[in-house]
Amino acid sequence: MEKFHCLFEPILIGEILVPNRICHVPTITSSSHIDGSVSEKNINHYSTIAKGGTGFIVVGGTSVDEKSCRSTGSNMVVDEDHYIPGLAWLAESMHRYGAKCAVQLQHPGRQVSLSKQDNIASNNCEGLIPWSQNPTFFNADAIAINKTVQALSTDEVIGLVGLFSEAAWRVMQAGFDAVELHAAHGYLLSQFLSPYFNKRNDRFGGSFENRLRLPLAIVDSIQKKCGKNFPVLIRYSVDEWVPGGRDLIESVKVAKEFENAGAAALDLSQSIQERPGAGFDPMYYPEGWTIYASEAIKKQVKIPVINSHSLRNPEYCEQILAEGKTDLIGLSRQLLADPYWPLKAKYGKTRAIRRCISCLTGCWSDSILAKKEVTCAINPSCNNQHLEIKKKTTAPVHIAVVGGGPAGLEAARVAHERGHFVTLFEKSGELGGAILGCCLVNGKEKMKWYADWIRYQIAVLGIEVQLRTSPSIEELSSFDLVINATGAQSYVPEVHGLKEVVIPFEKVMTCPKVACEFHPQDRKSLPLKGTKIIIWGDHYAAADTAAYLASIGKEVTIITDQKEFGSKIEVIHKYVLFKRFQQTDAEALTSKPFKYPVKIYTNSKINEIKENELFLADKSSNQVNIPYDHVVTCWTKPNIDLYQQIKAAGIDVVNIGDSVKPRNLHAAVKDGTTIGLTIEEHNLFNPNGNPINDLPIDVVGQILKP
Repeated sequence: MEKFHCLFEPILIGEILVPNRICHVPTITSSSHIDGSVSEKNINHYSTIAKGGTGFIVVGGTSVDEKSCRSTGSNMVVDEDHYIPGLAWLAESMHRYGAKCAVQLQHPGRQVSLSKQDNIASNNCEGLIPWSQNPTFFNADAIAINKTVQALSTDEVIGLVGLFSEAAWRVMQAGFDAVELHAAHGYLLSQFLSPYFNKRNDRFGGSFENRLRLPLAIVDSIQKKCGKNFPVLIRYSVDEWVPGGRDLIESVKVAKEFENAGAAALDLSQSIQERPGAGFDPMYYPEGWTIYASEAIKKQVKIPVINSHSLRNPEYCEQILAEGKTDLIGLSRQLLADPYWPLKAKYGKTRAIRRCISCLTGCWSDSILAKKEVTCAINPSCNNQHLEIKKKTTAPVHIAVVGGGPAGLEAARVAHERGHFVTLFEKSGELGGAILGCCLVNGKEKMKWYADWIRYQIAVLGIEVQLRTSPSIEELSSFDLVINATGAQSYVPEVHGLKEVVIPFEKVMTCPKVACEFHPQDRKSLPLKGTKIIIWGDHYAAADTAAYLASIGKEVTIITDQKEFGSKIEVIHKYVLFKRFQQTDAEALTSKPFKYPVKIYTNSKINEIKENELFLADKSSNQVNIPYDHVVTCWTKPNIDLYQQIKAAGIDVVNIGDSVKPRNLHAAVKDGTTIGLTIEEHNLFNPNGNPINDLPIDVVGQILKP
């Protein structure tokens, strides 16, 4: 604890003594019951975070009006008294581990998750927010359409005040320690605060004073209903990153007004949905990039200030606390990736922390954006207690894992933790697989955080690893089970002309950084002479290869047969990437512009490759001649040759990760965890080819007995 004295120092929020400076800033898990009541999943999720030692937990995005303001299909609601018992259960689940807790009260306004109804906001407008839950899609080939947003009348605005204060009273009755108002990210209160949005001509719009009138009226109403000793926190965006939006100068004034009104603490965030990069801060954003905001605002107010966004390392968090740049460390996605971050920091086990890589797949694009529950790409047990490693096996078996990428590494780790005997085979000299290519992409170095974490776990667990080894069928036949995790591989589609000149992207995306702890010493990259590079294919392989080559001065052209390049890539990363392709950058980022813009041909097919020139048919069936120095294929397919040989030999085998289908890190890690948890003494396979366990005892006996 001495190493992180500041992190574990208590602090007062109002009259509530918080045991340490670690705060779970609000995150919607979208795992409540469909009516918005507290579920067992809510209890498990937040109690786990409290068990891990987080001092102050803010339960995210809770609706003050079920009929008009569900921000997701199954977020929590607190607009009626019958929600109080469930909320009390939730509060107690955190209090039992010593945490203090609050509920964030929210009205999403225009960003409501009701796609076929008109949305409400501060002003009438039309808009399209493709990274929100609210666009309407007609069918797979259609594009999203603008949503109509209706302005609230003055009387309707006044009615909101009562909704918020009544919700706060219910939260207090349930035993929570505080409430937080959500006035960030373009949601309803944010719109009233914002000079960019709020063009009203009544007492709730226009001037600085009028724009603050609604949130200040809500704070006043809560204090009258709940008493001034019940803390009210406010979360708002310091910089909105749009022309005419709020900036740091105005946000300092806002902070003073909130303090004068009686706010107990300020939870500082960033951006609105029109500029999602700074709001979601994907892996391109460095740790601590928002510290300027809390550092400036802390100098002007006496109440505690919370800063978040990409804080990952306890050492860095300790430093900014010691330097007085913030009062509390706000962790959101980091606690999804590892809810035991505080516990590991306390005991000095910082290398055991599974640092969030800001990939936004499990916590956003594969979950909330897709109207599902929050998960985590690198922590499958997030919001899913069935994927926790809870007990050892009573009958360990010998397992061969073939392939040292994310799926194979996670399968090996989980199986070993459960007590099985694992041997991991990797044909190259290094563990990590396809994600290691991200080391070359400016801004995606965080992917290596996970690669290093899982490789370190494999090492400290003492799992047997055989590098530069491709096991024979005979060798694999000695194991009780083989897990095939051979991943995907590039290939060259049928094409007329010089097919042999096409280069696999794997040869290009070989990291040359020898300082890496896990460097295999014989890793060599392939330098590409010349400037004009054709990237042929789609998905992450094409996106990362294009970004890397463009960053080193190559003139990159992407050719895909899809109607949109990168349709399955996480949307916020694609937002940033496309700005870089256009030689600019997303808000708050200052990377060096590419020397050349990246060109993209969609709905296009290469007809013929000649020496230094290729011919393609574009989406209008026009023939286009493109000169090149190199053509790089990013087409990928499952690498299943070994899997098929093992099956043919009658050996028990299961296929996982990209060797099933090229997807993403989220899918690979979940596959690895699932199989690692499934393995038992008797490898029973159902008719779908999947291993199964937890069968009724009588069924097991009926199957196994002669």
